[in-house]
Amino acid sequence: MKISAITVYKVKPRWVFVKISTDEGIDGWGEMISGTKTETVVAGAYEIGNRLLGRDPFQIERLFQELHRSFFRGGPINGTIVSGLEMALWDIKGKALNLPIYEFLGGAARDKIKVYSWIGGDRPQDVLEQAQDRVDRGFTAVKMNGTSELHYIDSFKKINEVVDRVASIRNKFGDALEIGIDFHGRVHKPMAKVLAKALEEYHPMFLEEVVLPENEEYFKEIADSISVPLATGERLYTRWQFKNIFKQGAISIIQPDVALCGGILEARKIAAMAEAYDMAVAPHAPYGPIALAATLQLDTCVPNVFIQEQSLGIHYNKGFDLLDFVKNKEIFQFKDGFVDIPDKPGLGLEMDEDRIKEIAREGLVWTNPSWKNYDGTIAEW
Repeated sequence: MKISAITVYKVKPRWVFVKISTDEGIDGWGEMISGTKTETVVAGAYEIGNRLLGRDPFQIERLFQELHRSFFRGGPINGTIVSGLEMALWDIKGKALNLPIYEFLGGAARDKIKVYSWIGGDRPQDVLEQAQDRVDRGFTAVKMNGTSELHYIDSFKKINEVVDRVASIRNKFGDALEIGIDFHGRVHKPMAKVLAKALEEYHPMFLEEVVLPENEEYFKEIADSISVPLATGERLYTRWQFKNIFKQGAISIIQPDVALCGGILEARKIAAMAEAYDMAVAPHAPYGPIALAATLQLDTCVPNVFIQEQSLGIHYNKGFDLLDFVKNKEIFQFKDGFVDIPDKPGLGLEMDEDRIKEIAREGLVWTNPSWKNYDGTIAEW
């Protein structure tokens, strides 16, 4: 079997799908993150992906090494391109040998996968009503953005607004509903400890990206001041970027993104390193159906995964959602806050390529929101 073609689709609301075709008629699907650089990712996907033409798709580790180990390596663009291609290679291998991907990575380590649901939106509001909706649908865990814009030093009024939102959920549901709170890198060092300390009494499941990853040295100071688990990792790629996190010991939960960190096998290696440091894993997966399907393959074989993000109905999915491009929609059916482990070959997806082609013709222009503080300075989104 040889790789014969690479096809990239830009799909609303903000997804980049890649299909790797072979001379034996078996296709594999992957997903890349568009972010604010969709055209750059697409051009790079063809430039890098065309190196795979004529190659054996089963040699996944060899091909990963060749694609990753360029002289100027790493970075989010190269990271997501390599990740998308890598998961497509696994999809081919699984389909060819009639096995789910996790069977190549040690087999199932669990019976089902716990998931959480997003509430609140970018500028969180109406969280109590949305939390009730998720509870009514069987979820036992939710996640919300903590804040909107925050300056380096900002008003306690904004801190109190965050606390009030979280308190309203905790007062309504007690500790029966787990609450993850995402700082999203929006909170700078001077306010991060203030906000973390204020939220501690409401028993968050975790606090995510309390500062930007480039300020990772501050994780320890916050971790030492509170008893809430800290989480990070969605913006990091490959084992090498996680090394300092492991050595520092301040983070309790890592959140590698299969569509960024290097793919399924690289995420498996990162999770194994975390297990050696007695750390939990909660993979980042707020994107499209292929990335989520790939992440569920990872979850199935990783014992230190305790919960999984999923993006059905997330506030970014305007006009289209995960199930719109998938024929076997039952793969993402959640029951009582869990999803079954996948059992079909490869990623387990039956993609609706006709629908994908139709929507791809409309083009894709998606950028991260651009925010400013009250004085006109740039705010983190």
